[in-house]
Amino acid sequence: MSWYAISGSWRTINDKVKRDVERTVEKIILAGDGIINGGALGVDYIATDVVLRKGNPRTQLRLYLPIRLEDLCKHFFKRAEEGVITKKQAARVTSQWEEVARICRDCIYDNLGFSKANIESYYARNTKIVEDCDGLYAFQVNDSKGTKDAIDKAKRLGKEVHVKKYYIAAN
Repeated sequence: MSWYAISGSWRTINDKVKRDVERTVEKIILAGDGIINGGALGVDYIATDVVLRKGNPRTQLRLYLPIRLEDLCKHFFKRAEEGVITKKQAARVTSQWEEVARICRDCIYDNLGFSKANIESYYARNTKIVEDCDGLYAFQVNDSKGTKDAIDKAKRLGKEVHVKKYYIAAN
């Protein structure tokens, strides 16, 4: 069994990005392989949703979170209060994490040693994802820095890397 990292934008996606992520993840799980992602909104959320609906999360899903699940849930609702994301987005993604935890708590890797969700913990999460995967599928929207970080790390480690780039105008 191989494990493929799924990385991509959390801020901006469209129907094309969504379809591409869904097709890629379906192909991976139908082949009997698994996916690793960072549990974020956008691309990560879509990838996790596909595994929950069409795969076996117990054997085909790993979520690498930058901080402990409980603390990340609080962080996302705080970000919603700050207006960075919507309350609906915070509720949807935290509900998804809780569903994964109910199905298979061992599928959530949230002990990277960080107590705050910040650039350092997110990039450390990216490092761990790339180290533990066999290959990376990156869906990079508007040259997103976090996705570029994962791509660069995967290339440095000699991993199989597939990149799809998108440019989406800001609303």
